[in-house]
Amino acid sequence: MAGEPQSDCLFCKIVSGEVPATIVRETETTVAFRDINPQAPTHVLVIPRLHHPDAASLAAAEPAVAADILREAGEVAAQEKIDGSGFRIVFNTGAGAGQTVFHAHAHVLGGRGLNWPPG
Repeated sequence: MAGEPQSDCLFCKIVSGEVPATIVRETETTVAFRDINPQAPTHVLVIPRLHHPDAASLAAAEPAVAADILREAGEVAAQEKIDGSGFRIVFNTGAGAGQTVFHAHAHVLGGRGLNWPPG
C-alpha cells in the first residue's frame, strides 16, 4: 500500500537502516544519499521516507512531501557546492523512462557539464 514501507523495496530498507547507504542529508520526510552508480561527480538521490512507487503517485497523494523532495534537492546542491555552476534534478517515472527502483526519488546531478537533450 502506498505510504507504507514495502518489505521488498530497497529504498524502504535504506530508510529503515536495514541497508546501508552514504547518507548526506535527512529530514523528517526525506533521506538523501549518494547513488551507488554515479552518472556525474555529484549524484545524490533524494527520497521520501514514505513509500510511493513513483513521482507522479507521490505528488498526487502527498504534494507537501513532493515539495520537500524538491526543496531538499536544492539543499543538497548547495551542500555539495554545485548550486552555483548548475545542477539537474531528474525524476524517472516508469520503466520506460529508466526507473529501476519503484520508490519515488529525485536524482540530483552536477559537477560536470550536463548537455541537453539528455542521454
